[in-house]
Amino acid sequence: MGADLSIKQKKDWAKMLYLKEHLTQAEVAERVGVSKQTLCKWVKIEKWEELKTSVSLTREEQLANLYRQVAEINKAIAGRKDGERFATSKEADTINKLASTIEKMEKETGISDIISVSKGLLDWLRKTDVEKAKELSYYFDAYIKERLK
Repeated sequence: MGADLSIKQKKDWAKMLYLKEHLTQAEVAERVGVSKQTLCKWVKIEKWEELKTSVSLTREEQLANLYRQVAEINKAIAGRKDGERFATSKEADTINKLASTIEKMEKETGISDIISVSKGLLDWLRKTDVEKAKELSYYFDAYIKERLK
């Protein structure tokens, strides 16, 4: 499947699969089109195992945290006496930065998001039709490969 990708593209794809999906190293190597030894080397040299634990926050969790921060600031402002219920310049700056980050995150769709949605759909489909899940997995892989070019 990954025959016409560069080594860097294969490595990037393998890294994403390794970090985001619950696949064995052999499964990742097969899907990307590299040997298991090559994948093991990448995992060790680039410390993907350590990265795997640090990538535990999903995009949705990050967005939820940002929204909670905005809500906390708004709650603090609302708790002030009448006539003092406005943001300080520091609070306004923080709200503006949080809103900008939220807007950017909500508009971006990266490879990791595509893989996350693909994984969710495939997990759901496997419960009812394993063969269709396998077929769809092939198309997801092809689409991801195309996006990496």
